[in-house]
Amino acid sequence: MPRVKITVPEHLEMQIAQMVEEGEFLNREEAVEELLSTGIKAYKTSGPREDDDSNGFEDEGMMGHEDEYVF
Repeated sequence: MPRVKITVPEHLEMQIAQMVEEGEFLNREEAVEELLSTGIKAYKTSGPREDDDSNGFEDEGMMGHEDEYVF
């Protein structure tokens, strides 16, 4: 699996550490992977923001059809 190095604000690191301490994740790596995956899925289902000039990950809808969305 590819490795990615990121820098996050301290408040995010504290929230991740707290989730690991509370047993929601086994470790920080699992937490970051799951939270990033969840964020990407949420972005894809919500579509591009109005203030975003790009088209996001898809041009139209989830599957390339303007009126078809898969959840």
